[in-house]
Order: sequence, then structure tokens, then C-alpha cells
Amino acid sequence: MIAETVLCLILGDSIAIGLHRFLPECEVRANVGISTSGWLKRYQHTNLAAKTAIISLGVNDGDAANTYGKLRELRTKITSRQVYWVVPNEQTHKHLYQDVNTIAGMFGDQVIQTNKYQADRVHPTMQGYKELAEQT
Repeated sequence: MIAETVLCLILGDSIAIGLHRFLPECEVRANVGISTSGWLKRYQHTNLAAKTAIISLGVNDGDAANTYGKLRELRTKITSRQVYWVVPNEQTHKHLYQDVNTIAGMFGDQVIQTNKYQADRVHPTMQGYKELAEQT
């Protein structure tokens, strides 16, 4: 059974924090610049049960970080009716883009994405964040 006390939970990095601005009703467990393994360590004792969960992680991981394995581990800890994954920019994070899509498919989750990015080609523009929020 899913704990219904939390309706929406946003997990992740600075992109998750930006998305929270457009979904203020959600609780957020995110830190700027955090890696996937760092997130798992910091929030290892956090209850990850919610009606809806939104995940944005991986863009701060290094090449030897086992991002796929860590993201999959994170997903097994989430109890939610609906899980959304923020897909990173395919042009700047091709492997992560593929990993997120693969993991989402394995669990029957949905991916959300935008093509509106700031100059760093990582963080969405305000319109990009709005588009992501609307997809949830």
C-alpha cells in the first residue's frame, strides 16, 4: 500500500529544485550539484512513498559513477503510483538520456522532457520548467 500522506515528491538535483518552483505543492528532496550516489547517501533514511514521484538525477555524475546502477537502485526504493523521470538533454548527456529511458521503461514509469534549455544546455529555461511541470 502506498502512503497517501505525501501527494507529490520531487527527488534530485538543481533541476529538481527548479521544477519545484512550478510544483510548489510537492515536497522536495534535492540539492544543487548532487550526484546520484551522493543523493542516495544523503537521503538513505528518507521515506520515498508518495502518490507521485518525480526524479531528476544523473547530470552531476562523473564517467565512472555507475549512474545506471545507482538510478536503478534509487527506483527500487520508491513506492509510488506514478513515477516521472526528467530526461536530460540528449545532446549533452546521451548515455544518461538512454539510461533514464531504459529504467523508466523497466518500471512502467513516464519520462518528461523539454527542448528549451539555458545556455549551459543542461538546465531548462523557465518555459522549459513550465513544460516539464505540465507533463506531470
